[in-house]
Amino acid sequence: MTAAAEGRSAPGDLCLVLHAHLPFVRHPEHPRFLEEDWLFEAITETYLPLLEALERLVDDCVPFRLALSISPTLAAMLDDPLLQDRYLVHLDDRIDLAAREVSRTRLIPPLHALARSYHRIFRRTRRRYAERYGRRLLPAFRALQETGAVELITCGATHGFLPLMSRRPNTWRAQIHVAVAEHARHFGRPPSGLWLPECGYDRGIEEILHEAGLRYFFVETHGITRASPPPRWEVHEPLRTPSGVAAFGRDPDSAASVWSARDGYPGDPRYREFYRDVGFDLEYGYLRPYLHGDGARTGLGIKYYRITGGHGPKQPYDFGRAAERAAMHAEDFLEKRKRRLAELRGRMDRPPLIVAPYDAELFGHWWFEGPIWIEELLRRAARDADAIRLVTPSEHLGRTPEQATGLPCPSSWGRGGFAEVWLNDRNDWIYPHLHRAEGRLVELANRFARSAPAPPAERALSQAARELLLAQSSDWAFIIGMGTMVDYATGRIEAHLGRFDMLVRALLEERIDERALSEFEEKDNLFPSLDYRVFADRI
Repeated sequence: MTAAAEGRSAPGDLCLVLHAHLPFVRHPEHPRFLEEDWLFEAITETYLPLLEALERLVDDCVPFRLALSISPTLAAMLDDPLLQDRYLVHLDDRIDLAAREVSRTRLIPPLHALARSYHRIFRRTRRRYAERYGRRLLPAFRALQETGAVELITCGATHGFLPLMSRRPNTWRAQIHVAVAEHARHFGRPPSGLWLPECGYDRGIEEILHEAGLRYFFVETHGITRASPPPRWEVHEPLRTPSGVAAFGRDPDSAASVWSARDGYPGDPRYREFYRDVGFDLEYGYLRPYLHGDGARTGLGIKYYRITGGHGPKQPYDFGRAAERAAMHAEDFLEKRKRRLAELRGRMDRPPLIVAPYDAELFGHWWFEGPIWIEELLRRAARDADAIRLVTPSEHLGRTPEQATGLPCPSSWGRGGFAEVWLNDRNDWIYPHLHRAEGRLVELANRFARSAPAPPAERALSQAARELLLAQSSDWAFIIGMGTMVDYATGRIEAHLGRFDMLVRALLEERIDERALSEFEEKDNLFPSLDYRVFADRI
């Protein structure tokens, strides 16, 4: 059979990619800290439901494929004993609040049934987390990897926005090589691919990815459609760069089905309303025991209302009807992808490809019914294997050895598509400070890499590298650019660069305060094997 005939007869490939990431937030100096709730909410609403759905598919012998990026900062937090303990305290608070809600709503039947459901959910979540997983979720994801159903990949070490870094080969190398090493430490094997933070691509990054042993990465749609030269079939085939690393482009139709504010599935009126939370709805004194020390209102994870159509009052949420709608939307998504693949299959000389990448936290946290949608989609796709084939990126590359060659267009996802979210008049002040520190660390890494510094100097250099990596996180620029939690994000950048400067000054003056150094190492304790030499020039 010719390649063209095989392309027209084989089912098309659907590659579903989830990117799980949160910035590193850990504050041992406080007994409770508001921003740590980002992690706790994501565990409850996204990571545990996703694990449960995927494990159920494996137990039911449903053949599926999925790529899942777990960022190194998220992996570090999921594996941290302090945060594991605090998550259980968080769940105990939610269980207690839900129990009080069961009592408070006893004369309001629709809300009473929902309160009882939340009480069951929180208790079951605690039981699964503490007993089934022993507080450690990374081994559970690793076990899914071992089944062959899930391909685990990585991201930049701290999700730094690569195109906006200075001294780029060195700083790119640090973000990428540290990420690969951490992934191998957590999951027992190096990753085959990497999710570029914010899909931020600039030419030359692919060479560092090749150097790190990676086979592929992801870019936004126009990174492929404006490539030099663009592949004939645009995002429906991978683009092999001159380094040999392949670029996959996001399918815009698949993205719109989920992300579109007007037409996306999460906006259906039957789904749970994210913004109506008891933390803002109920009397303050009743809620005060469940709020953080400053007493500011915040979401508490109990949401009684659905999105609801029109301009009238919100209607009570119905778990069952929302689940039915999620199944219908999974079928709709699959049928549209099947039609598109059938259309492409008649014209292409190779199996057509649809890449559907999403932030994992959309599913469950922002879109409460999202994990149901994913499970239904994977089950239905398995029954339609003659028309659509679920693949991982590695599998598709293995099946299509002949690929178009070119370089993606420098690009990002997000508003404007060219880094506008991470470089604007609100956050542009960040980069001169980061560039100064990046240049200084490269200089020091080159100087000390040629010698054998004493252990305190080695530790100070590596901790300085750790602080710089944390300051580079794209999350801080995003938060500042969007105007949310600006004080916290600004404070994080200033704190990491302040510690960086203190360590560099102490190193150059040969007066390292080992007590202060130990405090920094305890506070920012991720990447235990980090070596500052990763910032040095390659000879």
